[in-house]
Parts: sequence; C-alpha cells; structure tokens
Amino acid sequence: MRLGSDGVDPRRETVDPLDVEDLRHRVHKALDDALARQADVLDGISDDLAPVMEAIGDLLRGGKRLRAAFCYWGWRGAGGADCPGIVSVAASLELFQAAALLHDDVMDGSDTRRGHPSAHRRFAAMHRGNGWLGSPEEFGVAGAILAGDLCLSWCDEVYAGSELPESSLAAGRAVFDRMRTELMSGQYLDMLEQVLASTSVERARHVILYKSAKYSVQQPLLLGGTLAGADPALLATYDEYGRTVGEAFQLRDDVLGVFGDPAATGKPAGDDLREGKRTVLVAVTLERCSPAQAALVRRSLGDPRLDAAGLDALREVITGSGALDVVEGMIDDLSGQALAVLDGVEPEARAVLTQLVAAATTRTQ
Repeated sequence: MRLGSDGVDPRRETVDPLDVEDLRHRVHKALDDALARQADVLDGISDDLAPVMEAIGDLLRGGKRLRAAFCYWGWRGAGGADCPGIVSVAASLELFQAAALLHDDVMDGSDTRRGHPSAHRRFAAMHRGNGWLGSPEEFGVAGAILAGDLCLSWCDEVYAGSELPESSLAAGRAVFDRMRTELMSGQYLDMLEQVLASTSVERARHVILYKSAKYSVQQPLLLGGTLAGADPALLATYDEYGRTVGEAFQLRDDVLGVFGDPAATGKPAGDDLREGKRTVLVAVTLERCSPAQAALVRRSLGDPRLDAAGLDALREVITGSGALDVVEGMIDDLSGQALAVLDGVEPEARAVLTQLVAAATTRTQ
C-alpha cells in the first residue's frame, strides 16, 4: 500500500469511511452470525418465535453502522490491530441500537422505521390478520418491547463473547454499561420534555447529549479506545470529539425529522412534530418567533392529526424565525470543534475520523 506524506493511503479520501477496512460488510457478517446462533435457541423453544426473529433480522439489515465505525476506529486510533474481536464488539453496538429503536418506536407510536412498518405495527398486523383474541395494538406493543429486550440481552452476549482478551473486555465494561444507562436516562428525559409546557435550548441540548450524542459517537469511540488501552490524553480527545460530533449528529437528525425526504429517511415527513419532540430546533424557534407564531407551534406540536398544510405552516415559522439557520450554524460549529481536536490522533485513524464527521452530520437519512 502506498501512503501519502502523512502516512495515510490517499485512495481512502474517495472511499466511504464506513467501508474502510471493509468494516460495514464485516459488521454485517458478525451480526448475521450472532442472529443465526440466537435463531437456533429460539427455534429450540418454539416455532412461534419465528416472527420475532424475522422482525429483529429485518431491522438489523438496515442502518449506517456509524456506532460500529466509531468503536472500531477508536480502537485503531489507540494502536489496536485489526482483528475479529473488535469487529464483534462493534457489532454488539448495533444490537444495542436495535434495542433502542424498537423501544423508541413504541414510545413514540411510530408507524415506520427505515421505510418499513415498525415492529409494534408489524406484530399488531399479524395479530389482526390471524383473528386472534384481544387487542392487536397491545399485542404489538408487547411484542416489540420483548424483541427490544432480546436485542439488549444479545448485545451483552456478543460483547462478552468476542475474542478480545478478558482483561481488555473488563476494562471496557464500565464504558459499555454506562453507555446503556445513559441512553435509557436520556430517553426518559426526552419523554419528560414532551409533557412539559415548554423547554429551553439548554434543556434540549442536555437531552440530546444523553439520548443520542453519547451512545451514537462518544461512548463507542471511548469504548474502542479503552479496549485498546488508550492513554488519558487520547481518551480526552475522544471524549471531546465524540461529544461534539454526537451533538451535531442529533441536530442533523432533528432537522431531517422536520425537513427530510421520507424516501431517504424512511419515516413520514414531520413525524417529530406530530410526536411533539421538544428538539433544539423547536426550542430555538420558540425563542425567536412572535407570540402568535409561538401559539401556533405549541398548539400544533404533538398533534398526531397534523396534516400537510399544518406541517407547512410550522416549517414556515421555523425557517422564518431563523431557527433552521441557527441550528445549521450549530452543526457547522460543532463539526469544526471536533476536527480541531484530532491533531494528536494516529494518522490512519485521524483520516477516517475526519471523514466520519461529514458522514454523521451532512447525511440525508
């Protein structure tokens, strides 16, 4: 391999950072292997569990594998050699993400996920189609919660069963466990914000730090670094980079939740507004718009019957208030902060982490 002056393969500038080292494919293979093992377990219990396995498998076939990538390159940046063990740990984060999505869709009452019916809608349709007793909706919710619980359990199995040394796994366990606790706490705070009369930009940013930023970027990166024995200075760099990229990642998600193309996002346009999400975008809008416009936002936010005309009216208030420009500026500023702290990172990992900033913040889905 011919390297550039900084030790980085120049061809990588044209490669999707999620595909460097064939990582996306390798993580997908690790997930397939893990699900095959679990399918054998479920098959041994009952054939009736096949729909649960199918729902989990279909969900895991999608996704960008960002969390896996940050974990892997956190490892490589700390001097860890490429090996199956770190790919397995990275795959465990995708199972954790699946658990979070299954539960999140139940809490939000989402109809779709990645362009397909969400798991609770899928189970409800199965109940309805078979003419079973009781409520299809309650059956669907219970099925999705249990599917999420399985993914949460399996992520721990995959982490513990990786081929990394026991001493490394023990060192990373605190990061792995804290990541899961922080996400659940952040999800509660997100749910709480939706029932409060108002929110502030500061509160909204605190929520996204814990419901998304940490487990999407910061903790996977710290996990990879810790597993590889990173020194405190590098972990501090990862911490700062991960926090800023993670927040920018969620801010982009909030923008897509209002302005995204459903064909790309896999969710109906404006779902965040119908669900009443108190995002930073909404908080900035309420700070900058007129009293009459604020009344419209508060009246419409969380209305599941919000139609296209109502959605357009809210979008007009958001853009007219300048809130969209403010949030886009925040994304740019946070991305710049992240890039500024990477100077001391090993060149190969630095090159990929640099590209991952754009992958996380300029995406359309």
